[in-house]
Amino acid sequence: MASVLLVVFAIYATLGEWFVHHPRKWLDRYERSYPEIASVLEWIGNPVSDITDSLGFTGNDCVYEYDTVAPSGEVCFAGEPARMGSPAPDDIIVLDRGEFKIGWSPSLRHPVWVAYHVVEDARHASGERPNFSRDNQAPNCPSPDDYKKSGYDRGHMAPNYAIVTRYGEWLQKRTFLMSNIAPQTAELNRGVWRELEHRIAEYWTRKYGEIWVIVGCVSDDTARTCIGDTGIDVPNKFYMLVVAQDGYDVRALAVILPYDVPYGAYAARYLASVDELEALTGLDFLSGLPEFIGSPLEAQLPTRLWPVKFVDILDQLLSHYSKAF
Repeated sequence: MASVLLVVFAIYATLGEWFVHHPRKWLDRYERSYPEIASVLEWIGNPVSDITDSLGFTGNDCVYEYDTVAPSGEVCFAGEPARMGSPAPDDIIVLDRGEFKIGWSPSLRHPVWVAYHVVEDARHASGERPNFSRDNQAPNCPSPDDYKKSGYDRGHMAPNYAIVTRYGEWLQKRTFLMSNIAPQTAELNRGVWRELEHRIAEYWTRKYGEIWVIVGCVSDDTARTCIGDTGIDVPNKFYMLVVAQDGYDVRALAVILPYDVPYGAYAARYLASVDELEALTGLDFLSGLPEFIGSPLEAQLPTRLWPVKFVDILDQLLSHYSKAF
């Protein structure tokens, strides 16, 4: 009997894993058409594939060989994001914070994009969290009080933990300026967004070395929603673009997250190609790469989050599954 149940479970897990490795748009259609079947397959497929993907047994990365050494120490891997058109606003001002940069929009009153890099060595303690404060160098920057009783978290774009542990308290304080903040739901900010930040700062730097990240917001330029009468735009999507170079292998992955993503969601469910991200945001990413690598790298859709070192698997399980079940 036990062996029969084991076989049934193995078949169920295999089907679930096959299901969740489909592209996001395919899953969206299937979930709308067959919600009961989709939920049953995702219930087992997501946690199983999260483990097997992290071990490198399943899924595929977007990786291409590049005969140029990594731009170690640079904030951006291959240039800052450049505006191509709507929905990216036409008033983006770049604020240089040293180890991270902000593409600030005075009209939206939050960043459109933020670029940062995370080196492998964490030389500083995390310490206490500073207070939020207005950024006097960012035109039309909101006050921390503008978010009070709004129902939205003050969501960090350049993350507190990765910045303070790599670059120290002085730069940590700059992540608490309101120019680095965008309105996020608690489910997003304290759920999948935080988990991705943790993977970048802990697991992926240990496996791949320096990591380059661009995060940001996508706003509806036809029907804006604001926090009360503050004029602070509420984005309807958030994204992360993560790049690493291990030797001469460049790898990239992008995720596009709806603002109302549920707490405990799996980031792999929201994987996207860089081309799709560019079409959605109106921004050009990785423009400094030559065409022979930039074009295929941006067109490919990865089917998993990057694998981690074996010693980090248990920590990853505990950090996610403690809230997933």
